[in-house]
Amino acid sequence: MAGLELRHLRYLLAVAENGNFSRAAEELYVSQPTLSQQVKQLENTLGVQLLDRSGRTVRLTDAGAAYAERARSALRELAAAERAIEDVQDLSRGHIRLGITPTFITYLIGPLTAELYARHPGISLTVSEMSQDGIEAGLLDDDLDIGIAFVGAAVPGIDAAALFTEHLGLVTSGPRAQTLPDPLPARDLDDVHLALLSSDFLTRTHINTYFAEHHVDPRITVEANSVQALTEMVQRTPLATVLPDAVTHDHPYLTPVPLDPPIPTRTVALVAFARITHELVTARGYAPPR
Repeated sequence: MAGLELRHLRYLLAVAENGNFSRAAEELYVSQPTLSQQVKQLENTLGVQLLDRSGRTVRLTDAGAAYAERARSALRELAAAERAIEDVQDLSRGHIRLGITPTFITYLIGPLTAELYARHPGISLTVSEMSQDGIEAGLLDDDLDIGIAFVGAAVPGIDAAALFTEHLGLVTSGPRAQTLPDPLPARDLDDVHLALLSSDFLTRTHINTYFAEHHVDPRITVEANSVQALTEMVQRTPLATVLPDAVTHDHPYLTPVPLDPPIPTRTVALVAFARITHELVTARGYAPPR
């Protein structure tokens, strides 16, 4: 359509999201009269009113809401096309948006970022810690390029590649570990003071299922929504926690204590950028996927 440019779409969406021309102008680094003129130009080109300016808050009209939905989709597709061009070049530049579940922050994201930077220093990375559901939604909405999470039910539109097998187990400080049997029978967990992830973590659900199946009545002294907080507490107290064994690879003050029977393993999966990550987890000795 003659006269229509990408800036018109971005300007309209900015006004709709801010509900105000002045705030949208500040966000876009343009003057308010310029912004107002450009949006009006878009309305004239389309021959329809897109914004209701009658109230204190500027709102989309019904026609504007329908148009804005398609405009957002078009801008997402354009951004995806630009990233696709970068993907087929030499990886000397570009940007990757990675969504990762919390337990991987402790032992995987550091080495992975180091490997990426060493091979492709021109690539920038945005890391978002989020739930598995959030990662799946982000991939479907094109808000993420990569997700590292656990294999679960198949989600239409998402292709997951098995990456490695994660082993959950008891983790405690070195001195504390020396006082425990190796392996530790599950029934003896009743006598261990634990610091565990809070119940909103998928890992905690997995742990609770194991406790229930083996009739463990855990002595939970601390709950935390941070894996780093747990490792700090375990380092400095007689507490133990339940985390992936791999957490101990880069934390020499932490020691894994095998359980009998072991907690069922989980398969970690990756979507996109598989080659570097596969090589990394192989080099670090993580168990291959089953």
